[in-house]
Parts: sequence; structure tokens; C-alpha cells
Amino acid sequence: MKVGISSGAEADVADGYWFYERQSLGLGDYFGGIHEIIDGFHRSLSRRFPFGIYYTVEGEFVTVVAILDLRRDPLWIRDLLQDRK
Repeated sequence: MKVGISSGAEADVADGYWFYERQSLGLGDYFGGIHEIIDGFHRSLSRRFPFGIYYTVEGEFVTVVAILDLRRDPLWIRDLLQDRK
């Protein structure tokens, strides 16, 4: 599966980013979809299920490295993520 984003949508995100970045340094990153870093990976939380999506951002590329049930042992999660670095 490939995901594309139109130039108009890119401009919308950029406008939103700068609006929130002017409100508080770093808030623009959160608006732009950058999530907190946990164990060296960005982590997005599922709203409905207890899962976390762990990913990296390098330039224009986002790589999802794990989608994990967060009810598991935190040490197991940390070890798995370290193995996937």
C-alpha cells in the first residue's frame, strides 16, 4: 500500500504546524503528527484499542517498526524494540 498526500494537504499541515509552533515551541511537531519518543521510536497510541504504533521518521520516509499490545510486559516491549533498531 502506498499513501500519497496532495500539495494542498501538505500546505494545510504546514499552516497548522506554524500556527501551533508560534503558540508554543514544539507544539507544531505534535500537530504535524510527530508523537513522543519512547525507547528510541515515535509512538502513536490507538484510541480504541490498547495498541501502540512505533515508527521512525527519516527525511520524507516513515517506517513502522512495530504495532504492539501495550498490555504486555514493558520489558518485553523494550527488548523487542531494541532488537528492531
